[in-house]
Amino acid sequence: MISASRGVTTGVKRRPAGFTLIEVLIVVVIVGILLSVALPGYQESMRKGRRADAKAALMDVANKQERLMLDRSRYTADMRELGFAADPMISEEGHYSVDRVVSGTCPVASLTCYALRATPVAGGAQAGDTRCATFTLDSTGARGASGTAPAGECW
Repeated sequence: MISASRGVTTGVKRRPAGFTLIEVLIVVVIVGILLSVALPGYQESMRKGRRADAKAALMDVANKQERLMLDRSRYTADMRELGFAADPMISEEGHYSVDRVVSGTCPVASLTCYALRATPVAGGAQAGDTRCATFTLDSTGARGASGTAPAGECW
């Protein structure tokens, strides 16, 4: 016996597999909102991590200044004399330049003290860091930073 229901359609159309344009647009909007919330936090976290490059470079220059003081009883204003390739010295990761600067307690011509400043390389990844724009370190061990954040928060 042959069934009458074979080969007969019921008139119900099946929905094709896949996504509609509206569903795709909703996903794109949700991803955009998540990115707009997460991206600034991620960028600030990356800036904060790169600040370690400035601190390491300052400590490296300070250590070499102290070694020079032990060897020759003086400090220097020339980073090349400390063994660096250029003056000002560029940090290992290339985010900061470090040079000797004039401070209230140590004029640049003095050979009995030093004051160092790490500034972001122009056009580099840290150039937009306004919270901790520059870092300073002097021969007394005093640390400082300029920017919108307190110096203690930067160091």
